Amino acid sequence: MPDPTHGSRPTLEAVAARAGVSRATASRVVNGGAGVRQPLVDRVRLAVDELGYVPNHAARTLVTRRNGAVAVIIAEPEIRIFSDPFFSQQLRGISRELTAHDSQLVLLLVEGRKDYDRIGRYLAGGHVDGALAFSLHTEDSLPAVIHRAGIPTVFGGRPAWAGPESGLALPYADCDNRGGARAAVRHLVSLGRRHIAHIAGPQDQTSGIDRRDGYRDVLIDVDPGLTVQGAFTAESGAAAMSGLLERRPEVDAVFAANDLMASGALQVLREHGRRVPDDVAVVGFDDMEKVAECTDPPLTTVRQDIEGMGRLMVRMLVRGLDGASATAPDSVIMPTGLVRRVSA
Repeated sequence: MPDPTHGSRPTLEAVAARAGVSRATASRVVNGGAGVRQPLVDRVRLAVDELGYVPNHAARTLVTRRNGAVAVIIAEPEIRIFSDPFFSQQLRGISRELTAHDSQLVLLLVEGRKDYDRIGRYLAGGHVDGALAFSLHTEDSLPAVIHRAGIPTVFGGRPAWAGPESGLALPYADCDNRGGARAAVRHLVSLGRRHIAHIAGPQDQTSGIDRRDGYRDVLIDVDPGLTVQGAFTAESGAAAMSGLLERRPEVDAVFAANDLMASGALQVLREHGRRVPDDVAVVGFDDMEKVAECTDPPLTTVRQDIEGMGRLMVRMLVRGLDGASATAPDSVIMPTGLVRRVSA
């Protein structure tokens, strides 16, 4: 139990005295330094618990050159971040992994370009050790803003700006969007479907582009009219499906670029009396919690490990911060897999 201090905050000197070690030794243990024998580490930690000692953040930063905080930047409107389960799953993975590394998540929301200066100043101000950024768009200047801040960064999703001409080192974690899309369409072909439509994701994001390209890899000579633009929302999936039924009533299968758009498509098919999968088979992408298994009927989809990707991004960033490599960490493409349920 902590000693009663009556408002007096326990000091590092008090911890050292209680543990019977020097102040320098106590400091190394508290700040995560190496070179202290385990019995002394145990004594210092016991003293910390007994006294209720809380390290001074400013002093710790001077010693470790770390703030113990990581900025998470999502380039989407606030309303979408808090309504789309994809973001909650990825943030959960990030938060859990940061907690395991004794670091704090600082969420920075981007409503528009007016926020870039504010974010750039914050990142450059030494408040965080690094940044994680995802859901970026092809014309987005946010990567350059982050680069100018001079902090280590890992991106979620393949950036569209990577390459020698950009001058930016952009390590990223992503899933095999194109390969997953190919698996989805091949499955529909194997079911004997001949008029396979695609509800595409935004074409200013590489995930939308790659999933569309995977669809085209399998259906090389597909009618362009069978591809309809969506926005990764259930509403856009419903609107796209309505348009397809009006213009292409012969459609017997749909590959939607995410589960939310697939759920919207299922709703419209039900309203139009189309049986799934008998009349129209439907496949989504993501295997998002509380979406794929809860649709009517349960959704066949391409699974990516959304929470695992969040954890991976943190591990990549931490390796860079720890100096495990003299260069930016290598990018990672995570595998995908088809999950068969009732809809196809």
